[in-house]
Amino acid sequence: MMTRNAAARSHALDRQRSTLYRLIIALPLLLAALFLLASNRPAEAMQIKSVKSPGGIEAWLVEDHSNPMMAMRFSFEGGSAQDPSGKEGLSNFVSSMLDEGAGKLDAAAFQERLEDLAIRLSFSDTQDAFYGNFETLTANREEGAELLRLAINEPRFEKDAAERIRQQILASLVYAAKDPDRVASQEWFALAFGDHAYGRRSSGTEASVAAITPADLAAYRNKVFARSNLRIVAVGDITEADLGKLLDKVFGALPEKAELVPVPQVAPVTGGKTKIIEMDVPQSVAVFGFGAMPRKDPDFLTAFVLNQLIGGGGFASRLMEEVREKRGLAYSVYSYLQPMRNASIFSGGVATRNDAVKTSIELIREELEKVATEGPNEAEFANAKSYLTGSYALRFDTNVKIATQLLGLMEEGYGPDYVEKRNALIDAITLDDAKRVAKRLLDTGNMIVTIVGKPETPVAGDKG
Repeated sequence: MMTRNAAARSHALDRQRSTLYRLIIALPLLLAALFLLASNRPAEAMQIKSVKSPGGIEAWLVEDHSNPMMAMRFSFEGGSAQDPSGKEGLSNFVSSMLDEGAGKLDAAAFQERLEDLAIRLSFSDTQDAFYGNFETLTANREEGAELLRLAINEPRFEKDAAERIRQQILASLVYAAKDPDRVASQEWFALAFGDHAYGRRSSGTEASVAAITPADLAAYRNKVFARSNLRIVAVGDITEADLGKLLDKVFGALPEKAELVPVPQVAPVTGGKTKIIEMDVPQSVAVFGFGAMPRKDPDFLTAFVLNQLIGGGGFASRLMEEVREKRGLAYSVYSYLQPMRNASIFSGGVATRNDAVKTSIELIREELEKVATEGPNEAEFANAKSYLTGSYALRFDTNVKIATQLLGLMEEGYGPDYVEKRNALIDAITLDDAKRVAKRLLDTGNMIVTIVGKPETPVAGDKG
């Protein structure tokens, strides 16, 4: 006679085999649709429509009936900045729980339906927003929309599922604590923003994650999920009328107003700081950065071009040329602009040998100062502009990419016409513009640096 444990194991194995079989059946259909979408979409032929549902929910729509599938990206303003003190990681926890059972479906049954229908449904968060991604074949759109409706409006947040997800998150935190890149980034934000929401760990700590209850999960959803802070983009095989019905079905029952805690504007600390976190690793990781202009600043797009030539352009960037190619100090070095809702930063990082940490940081600082004082040269400036304009179409070659790009523009307050204007705006930037903005942007006197590893040459800073 089979024991209860053996029976449970047998049942679980049968479920795994059944799930695998369903995936084998469904996956080719989905992959075929994705391939056709990627290979057939004309980059230049994209009409962005503003749609309002009968219930008053607004969205952008790119209709494309060449393939039988649709992608939808949406966001709720809020994100981890809304995590209560002592419950850091709450937003991230919620993002992992919405597909763990909803309505009458427990976690296993909900996942089964997603797999049966070849639906991609996922959630994520940043400091400023909570995101959803929904992809479905046209034939399964109605059933898929119902599952999405349940996840948004009727998540179960059951204790057993919550404990399972909690253990996964705790395990990831243990892993992250041993990852120099993760630690360096977390420590940089903590050093730059202190007690502000941006200075906290969005994934939480072991103590804060352990303190989160199913009631906390429900409270976050109730406060953040509302129509007033909702942004939606849909791309693919759906008409305006059908999208309007889908929007009302999925989001129509949400409250009108979110209950968000105000998050103040903030800038990284000034004066320059360096912090060293010792870790027994063969190479050190350093993160550097300082404040930058916000996304809506008239100089932001020029700063965007500057970042491309400084460290955003891979092997074509100045930092990669000076630090890696000429001197062999690092395998990777990069920079980026990160405009958040309540702060904006110019940041970057380098991974280098323990004996080359100090030299690498000094060289990065020197190159930033050189660009600030001399400006970029004409050739690298022209190459950066050419790459940014020429590669822009590649951001719109799949449904998901289009939805993601347009949602970002919507969140920043741009209209649909920005897609057509963007390259002309970059082309209009002059070398004199770049030199002027470089002086404004590259304020190395306020550079914050966090180092994780065992630098052999002394680097001035506090050890943590």
